[in-house]
Amino acid sequence: MCTYQTERLALRASGKTAEGWTRLTDATVYFDHPVHFPAGHALMIDVLNPAKGPSARVALELDAESARALAAAIVRALDSVPDELRGELVS
Repeated sequence: MCTYQTERLALRASGKTAEGWTRLTDATVYFDHPVHFPAGHALMIDVLNPAKGPSARVALELDAESARALAAAIVRALDSVPDELRGELVS
C-alpha cells in the first residue's frame, strides 16, 4: 500500500550525474513502488536541480533496512566531526 507521504526539502549539494558533477538544490524522500529495485516497495530518495532539467538528478531506491542503516551512518559520521571542523559544515 502506498502512503503518498512525501518529504521535500531544499538543500545545498553536488552530485555526479551522467553529465558530470552538478549542483543539486532539492530532495524528495518517499516510500512507493520502485522503478528499478526488485521489490514491491522501497524508500526513494531523489536529489535534483529542477532548473537544470531531468538529467540533473541522482536517485536511490533502498529497502527499509538499507535506508535506516544509511540514515544512521550519516548521523554517526556527522556526530564524529571534531569541534574545530564543525564551523566548516554547511547547514
